[in-house]
Amino acid sequence: MGVGLKSEDYTEIKQSLSELEELVYAAGGEVLGVLAQSLEKYQPATLIGSGKVQEIKELVEETNSNLVVIDHHISGIQSRNLENEIGVRVLDRSQLILDIFALRAQSYEGKLQVELAQKMDQLPRMVGGWLGSLSRQGGGIGTRGPGESALEIDRRRIREKIRLIKNKLKEVEKSRAQHRAKRQRQKITHFALIGYTNSGKSTLLNQLTHAQVMAKDQVFATLDPTTRKIYLPEIGDAVLTDTVGFIRKLPTHLIDAFKATLEESREADVLLHVIDLSNPQMEKHIEVVNGLIHEFGWQDKPLIYVFNKEDLASPEIKFRVKESPRVFVSALKQEGLEDLKKQMIEIAKSFSSEVELFFDHNDEHLVFSLQREAKVEKIEKSTLGTICVVRLNELQIQQWSNFIVRK
Repeated sequence: MGVGLKSEDYTEIKQSLSELEELVYAAGGEVLGVLAQSLEKYQPATLIGSGKVQEIKELVEETNSNLVVIDHHISGIQSRNLENEIGVRVLDRSQLILDIFALRAQSYEGKLQVELAQKMDQLPRMVGGWLGSLSRQGGGIGTRGPGESALEIDRRRIREKIRLIKNKLKEVEKSRAQHRAKRQRQKITHFALIGYTNSGKSTLLNQLTHAQVMAKDQVFATLDPTTRKIYLPEIGDAVLTDTVGFIRKLPTHLIDAFKATLEESREADVLLHVIDLSNPQMEKHIEVVNGLIHEFGWQDKPLIYVFNKEDLASPEIKFRVKESPRVFVSALKQEGLEDLKKQMIEIAKSFSSEVELFFDHNDEHLVFSLQREAKVEKIEKSTLGTICVVRLNELQIQQWSNFIVRK
């Protein structure tokens, strides 16, 4: 069920509704009917108009459906009222996304993040469904009176559960932070794949790093961040991270719950914004991701726009692309990947400087250590020792400062 205001673009409502259908299929459901409504204002009790509620009820009975999904946030009271009127369970877009995440979560961290997001989503939706039932805690002097309502007890229990999950995630975050700190000490260039869900990020990771990450043509196929080593000529080793995809109307509590995962992108040196060139809503997807980049405070990071699935797009679409720097690829067919690597190398070079080091005969054995740590572009032997021309980052410059003769 799509819903929006008449002041909004109806095309946007239809596009979002079309995406909702994909989400339903991704959750394992089947779409039996689609309705949409454009309102002057939202109804406090049911969000949508009473006539449309009746129309949904008739469609549910006609198709023998057992679930209605609303493409808009609904409160606990609105959900209860709609379920009472329609006679089947009613979910909103956020709850559907959370259900998909619960279905996809594989790792310990991913399951914790999903559970946290579900609890944070559940808390504000809780309404007085206990019919005013009361629970007395303990007995005796000082404990008499109405006590806590069952609803208040449930809310308190959920808050306590949220606190426990957050503590567990802090431990996971510490471990992830240690890995990031190690990379930072080594000054390995870190690239992160970001983009709209199902844009082909995991396939691109697999092709660039020869990884075996699951890649499927479906929304939110990847939840858990995956970091793999990638070798770039002239640079040496770097790392590439694949993270969860974005989507329009991304629930705030989902972003909060996946904070540890998003840290991987925040700490990256360079962002690769992967875009599905063949998707009719490409411009909207770019707008959504760019908006989230600003929301997360990543706008100052170097960024390459990677237009994927070039093999599925018509040639004219390329002329609509304005973003820069950009590269066109087909991750599935391994086309354009060398062009992408060249752009990655050029950006990575900007993080280093070309320096000249001199090693006398007593220190020439250190040249082998230097070659393991950095890209040595030139080695010259002389009667006094060895001269190396090499690209070093700031930390490496400090480490080799005693041997630098020209920068």
